[in-house]
Amino acid sequence: MSITKTIPAERGRAAVEALYDGSLSEFEFHMAGKPSKLKVGDFVYTIYNDELVGRCPIKELMTDQTNPDSGKPRTLVMVACPGEKFAEARPYKGHRGTRYYKEP
Repeated sequence: MSITKTIPAERGRAAVEALYDGSLSEFEFHMAGKPSKLKVGDFVYTIYNDELVGRCPIKELMTDQTNPDSGKPRTLVMVACPGEKFAEARPYKGHRGTRYYKEP
């Protein structure tokens, strides 16, 4: 099981490309609560402008973290970069938060 995360449009195309071009060695995604179906080795699929752009492997799940704004529990999902950018982006509706994604 993997998850999808939407990169906000205001972050710009450069923020997405950085996940795949070798300029980053890791990146931190956040998700509310503790993941029940996610494990190291699964993937975070990235969405930008309603397109599935690529995926990065999960290298660490840091549970027992707290959202500094709300005080609610969250998990930091650390991914290894560079990830795998798809040859062609695939249409996929963007969303807020985290959604589980069953790989095709």
